[in-house]
Amino acid sequence: MRRDIFQAIADPTRRAIIALLAIQAMTPNAIAEQFDSTRQTVSKHIQILQECGLVTSDQKGREIYYQLEIDKMKEVDHWLAQFRKIWETRFNQLDNLLSTIKKEKNEQESAI
Repeated sequence: MRRDIFQAIADPTRRAIIALLAIQAMTPNAIAEQFDSTRQTVSKHIQILQECGLVTSDQKGREIYYQLEIDKMKEVDHWLAQFRKIWETRFNQLDNLLSTIKKEKNEQESAI
């Protein structure tokens, strides 16, 4: 079953795993040591991340290393881009309004 990337990042534990793997590839045991969960629970989170393509595995000898597929995160960035433009527009409007209010206040103080 192919999962949606947004399902994967909806869980705080999976977001924390993503943050860990963004720094370096890690074994399941090394990842599990970072959480107050069982290794089995962490493995389930890793499986979900793999199913949506955010994480891939690489066998090195007897160890499996998981790494983040950073390009897959671009889906989230593209989705957020539409909102980023809205936020920037609103912040610019707010900045203009505050500048106008400040200018009017300075003019009133100068008139007194």
